[in-house]
Amino acid sequence: MRLHVRTLPWLTVALSLWLAAVSCTGSDFGVFQPSPDDLCKCIPIEPDIADFRHLAKHEPIATIQPEEITVDRMLGWPQDAFVAQDAPRTGREPLVVHIASAFFQEASVNAADCDVLFQISQTADKSAPRVIVETPVDTEFCSARQAAQAQLAKHKFRLDSQHGGELPQALPVEVLGMAFEDFDHSRGSAQVATIWELHPATVTIP
Repeated sequence: MRLHVRTLPWLTVALSLWLAAVSCTGSDFGVFQPSPDDLCKCIPIEPDIADFRHLAKHEPIATIQPEEITVDRMLGWPQDAFVAQDAPRTGREPLVVHIASAFFQEASVNAADCDVLFQISQTADKSAPRVIVETPVDTEFCSARQAAQAQLAKHKFRLDSQHGGELPQALPVEVLGMAFEDFDHSRGSAQVATIWELHPATVTIP
């Protein structure tokens, strides 16, 4: 069967929507990874062009003095009604921020782009509002991904391309990263209460 060239953009859009939907469940496509246990060898199945604000998300954390914030403060940041697909970092996004005390609730590997997603909250309450923190697949974050994986393993929680999900009990966590405004779509659990993220970011779990 030959596909008409004009149908290809629609196929790309449909594939992107499908990947976004299944990625919310965590590791649906882990079976396609050659080394599912090695987070540094995860292979994205979504093209960069389909990723929202790809260039803005995938950059090193700037080596500047971080600003101390809290999860509750992030939850109060105003959200724009529209953010362009290719928008560069603006406003607070070029700044580096540090959350000294929060609680880690959920972790998974994004099925589309191989970024590691963490959900954190101000308190350990499972119903507390959350924000998303992402450690990108980029090479410079390999050690951070492995460290988080090892830290979680000490708490009997397995995180890789095939495993993840909600923690039985929230864990204390420290986060360093850069603010990033995503767009309004289904993003993890129902407790995620803002489109603001920390992305890129690294997490430290005692």
